[in-house]
Amino acid sequence: MYETLAVLALFTTSYSLVSQKIEHSWISGPIIFCAFGVAVGPRGLDLLPLAADSATIKSLAELTLALILFTDAANTNQAALKKNMEIPVRLLLVGLPLTILIGFLAGILLFDSMPWFEIIILAVILAPTDAALGKPVITNSNVPLRYREGLNIESGLNDGICVPVLLIFLELATEPSGERSIAGMVLSQFIREIGIGGLTGVALVAVVVFIGRIAMKHKWIAEDWSEISVVALALSCFGLAQTFGGSGFIAAFTGGLVFGKLNSKKRKLRLGETENFGNLFSLITWVTFGALVINPSPNAFRWQELLYSLFSLTVIRMLPVFLSLTGLGLKTETKLFIGWFGPRGLASIVFCVIAFDAGLLHESGLARVITLTVFASILLHGITAHFWADSFGRKIQQKNNQIKQNNP
Repeated sequence: MYETLAVLALFTTSYSLVSQKIEHSWISGPIIFCAFGVAVGPRGLDLLPLAADSATIKSLAELTLALILFTDAANTNQAALKKNMEIPVRLLLVGLPLTILIGFLAGILLFDSMPWFEIIILAVILAPTDAALGKPVITNSNVPLRYREGLNIESGLNDGICVPVLLIFLELATEPSGERSIAGMVLSQFIREIGIGGLTGVALVAVVVFIGRIAMKHKWIAEDWSEISVVALALSCFGLAQTFGGSGFIAAFTGGLVFGKLNSKKRKLRLGETENFGNLFSLITWVTFGALVINPSPNAFRWQELLYSLFSLTVIRMLPVFLSLTGLGLKTETKLFIGWFGPRGLASIVFCVIAFDAGLLHESGLARVITLTVFASILLHGITAHFWADSFGRKIQQKNNQIKQNNP
């Protein structure tokens, strides 16, 4: 335990000393975290004595994702979002189903020995985008606000929407002879996961903020605890919704939206500790992922798995986004930009562990595809984020300046 603590703490300290430099370079934090995990893990120097415990990875990824979803939602510019809801609505209601469908069709072509239930489970697991890996784009002020908020809302809600879909197909895959109505199963799962999750997040945050204002008015809250309480609130949204049978991810995101709305003047100040905890959990999660999950040997994967991972990050994601945004008057590069920056990460890891708990027949093959896709996403999206976001933003700014000059 002490050796693990020392290795992680020294690495965190070292990274913090150059974090500003790294975050403005083509190398992202998750790339370094995963590479470090591979280097010090069992397949490297073996300096990180961790046990390959799927429950540990799942718990880390869930808590990290909950904190990130809460803070991203709380930081949302809701006034700007109301004016540009058409982008996230289309991405979620048209793009997401199309992504699952095209992912399923690609899997049918490439994995002829895998049952179709398992192929669609793979497509669902790799459909949601990752709020943490998308942060370099979402927080880049060069990118127009409407596109950043659209990607932020999409990544905040698509994993929660995918949870009931995943659970439905897992049940069908493991109990194909059941007599339950599929339509009834779909309806009950969506009502339970999304309905309970959303209501829990909204109600809990609204009540806590109301009580918190009374407590602050009477000076019952110590200043040191005002920010820490937000961390606890974010985790409470997640844990309570999961306890009630809803989606903790939906609860964390909707709770964050309510928190940001009710604390619009002081949200940046109050969210500081929550963002710090999210960054720390993210570091530990990606190091653990690199140490225990990633196998750097190219011989560890079949060509079909490599090809599907490539398709997942390109055609399977970008074509549905392109089609869903058609008719909004967006330029081709804008639609490609939004389509490309749909990284896969924490949600896919959590969903992968959930699927394994169901005991699927081809779980090792699914694990290789998911691992490869997440790792490729960390690498490719991390490398391209700053470069394309800055370039894309500058082009739009130049165009706007030309319009102003032509129409003084």
